[in-house]
Amino acid sequence: MKTMIPELSSESVWMKDRQRVEEILQSMSKDGSNTLQVISDFDMTLTRFSYNGKRCPTCHNILENSKAISNEARQTLDDLLQTYYPIEIDISRPVEEKLPLMVEWWTKAHDLLVRQRIKKDELAEAVGQSEARLREGYECFFDCLHEHAIPLLIFSAGIGDILEEVIRQANVFHPNVKVISNYMDFDESGILRAFKGELIHIYNKREGALLNTGHFEELRSRPNVLLMGDSLGDLDMADGVQDMKNILKIGFLNDKLKERKQSYMDSYDVVLVEDASLEVPNAVIRFLTGNK
Repeated sequence: MKTMIPELSSESVWMKDRQRVEEILQSMSKDGSNTLQVISDFDMTLTRFSYNGKRCPTCHNILENSKAISNEARQTLDDLLQTYYPIEIDISRPVEEKLPLMVEWWTKAHDLLVRQRIKKDELAEAVGQSEARLREGYECFFDCLHEHAIPLLIFSAGIGDILEEVIRQANVFHPNVKVISNYMDFDESGILRAFKGELIHIYNKREGALLNTGHFEELRSRPNVLLMGDSLGDLDMADGVQDMKNILKIGFLNDKLKERKQSYMDSYDVVLVEDASLEVPNAVIRFLTGNK
């Protein structure tokens, strides 16, 4: 492994079964990069969890912290976060128990945002003035996938309009990128009136994947998947992939390391800790595209 991908030997990389990781990578490498697709979560996976000791904003936070939202609404959204986030990351609760509570959280938050009568043209400024940060190495990640025409599906329980604006402002919204997320529906005068389609929250990504069969049908010739996430709910993002051959799952464990270490190592092939950069995924992509 040291010679294959030296970055995997770093102290901030945890693996339960190193040999299995090596076997998956060898098999994927042999098949060639034209059989590869990448499926990634966005918030706290492609973006940083914290910077200089301060939490970085999610897509929802970017909007909440902006001038588009009243102080009263901001407080209510923060109260919702304090109530529901501990439930989301509580490993002692089964997912079945969390599901209705996550739907409740997202629905309350989205209803509140709609009542704010947010204008479409406020979004770019909200992102520009935010402290959103893509993880270090993001240029290499997006550009390398684009250069090798490897499809990147970003699958997010955040807000698609904000997510797209973040990667647009970072100049990495390439044509190989597709986003499945919660999109805003604006009226003819550009004011938010609803959210479109089915709600995507942290624990129903499997359903979201299965609703987007068209996307996976087009990628039938790409049975090898690199999956990246930061929650156990992200493990379902590849459930729509057809005729899957290999999947390598890279998980970012951002907080509560001690409590969650075991469940992450049992679920992800490679676990990255200490708010890692994209160095390891980039090294994996370089290996799989032959740019060793």
